[in-house]
Amino acid sequence: MPAYVIAHLQEAPPHPEIAEYIERLPGTFEVYGGRYLVHATPHDVKEGSWPGHVVMIGFPGIEEARAWWDSPAYREIASLRSRHIEGDIVMVEGVPEDYDPAAAVKALRDALPPGSERVPKSCGKHSGPGGGRILRPALSRWSGRRESNPRS
Repeated sequence: MPAYVIAHLQEAPPHPEIAEYIERLPGTFEVYGGRYLVHATPHDVKEGSWPGHVVMIGFPGIEEARAWWDSPAYREIASLRSRHIEGDIVMVEGVPEDYDPAAAVKALRDALPPGSERVPKSCGKHSGPGGGRILRPALSRWSGRRESNPRS
């Protein structure tokens, strides 16, 4: 299963060490089957804020991604970036091509407290995509109303 290293890096002034890091970086991940998926491209923020830049490197699997991150070659250059650019970096395993979210939905529904109900689409901002799921007691708190019969 593929794996990804995703970096959300903040703006930074140009520095020779950043240039060196960018020059040397591919040589550290290519030997582990890694390749750039996103680099030096603009992004379009749809919700929230996302200042800075996105870098995404894909790997054949999580073991290769971890081996790259821990490799002497990468560890040798990592500080060239971290001394000058703040950011967040995550490593995440992808899903198979035939992924079906049904099991995740079932686990979510099973974890809901007893008495939780689907909120109708007509509840406006309290409903998410497809009608969403929300706890009636929480809805009562948000609206200031007290639920007298949570099953109605």
